Amino acid sequence: MSDPTAATPAGRTITARQPGSERRPVAVADAPRRLAGARGARSPEPATERTPGGAGAARARTGRRGPADPVKALMHRHRELCERAVDPLEIAAGLEAHGVTDRTAARFRHRDVFSLAEELYARVPRGDGSPRPAGDEETGARPVPLVSALAPGAVAVLTVAGLRLTDGGARPPVGAAGAVGLAVALAWSLRRGPLRAPGRTVPVTRLLVCWLLAYALLGDGLLAGLVAGGPDGPWPPAPGPIAGLALAVAPAAWAARMFSAQARGRLGGSRGLEEFAAGARPLLLGAVALHTGCLIALLVLTSLVLPVALAPAVALGLLLFLARLLTVHGFPHAAAAGLGLACAGEVLALAAVLGGRLPGCAFLARPVEAAVDTWGPAAVPALVCGAVALGLLAHAAAALSRASAHTT
Repeated sequence: MSDPTAATPAGRTITARQPGSERRPVAVADAPRRLAGARGARSPEPATERTPGGAGAARARTGRRGPADPVKALMHRHRELCERAVDPLEIAAGLEAHGVTDRTAARFRHRDVFSLAEELYARVPRGDGSPRPAGDEETGARPVPLVSALAPGAVAVLTVAGLRLTDGGARPPVGAAGAVGLAVALAWSLRRGPLRAPGRTVPVTRLLVCWLLAYALLGDGLLAGLVAGGPDGPWPPAPGPIAGLALAVAPAAWAARMFSAQARGRLGGSRGLEEFAAGARPLLLGAVALHTGCLIALLVLTSLVLPVALAPAVALGLLLFLARLLTVHGFPHAAAAGLGLACAGEVLALAAVLGGRLPGCAFLARPVEAAVDTWGPAAVPALVCGAVALGLLAHAAAALSRASAHTT
């Protein structure tokens, strides 16, 4: 029989096919090369998957990054805000002040700004004994300081009583002492309680308020004298509106405290900025209505003792209340702008009457003279202060319905 195997010139070993048997492959000398070719035909496995660390380490080495923590960058950007916040509500208000809305929060995988603020508050470490801001203790937790709130009204009552009990040369010193005492009492009351605004008042605001109060005391008499061709001599002051406004400081503080406390409470129960804004606007309108009602009642009581022009006094009281409320909640420039517009309107009315005396300029004084002839000199401050107060009310309805206005 012949050998079933035979060597080939290429060095291969083949098997002879026996009858009735199937062909079986045997190892050949170039098998390694065929195996290598077969492996090369398949897609190579990434070597990185067999390395320690798995796919994450491979992506790190190749420069491809996985999904990062979306809140971490925001946390670092607002770390100072998060560290000094005493609760998540302050973080939510701060984020809203920086332009973060509920739609922005959705990009950070949160349903609203409040939910995002809660995560930031939980993740940012802070000291256990971090002090609570003093402004919050004054406006939220403590009651309205009655002594400081009632001080301007008490001084005004004493001054009015002194003016009525004296005559002749004693009246000017009594009036001057009452004016100084009223200014001191008013400054003291504005430094305490819900009407305080430490470091927020624009310096020019004090001058603007002084002008408005001086016009309420002397402006109507001056305007009437100018329209009549004078003034021919000293005109009598009108202390009635000043006394009524001084008495209204206490209701103003009460209304401001109620608005701040209720708005902060609603901030804690809201689950979105739009929901909070929708609930804060009625609170503002209620506080304004409460203050206006108390102011009218006090002015009516004052008119029983001293003459009071009701419309301009109410308009001025509403203007001052809104300006102070905006200042307390962080919008002092808007308050100063409103007071400045009112002062400019009153100055322009006086200047128009004087300018009408120039040759060919009589048309300048006609609008003011027509208003005075129809409604009296009190119409000018009533129209000016009333229009500005309505503008400030519209601005306050938008500004004070933001969460960032109630951080303290």
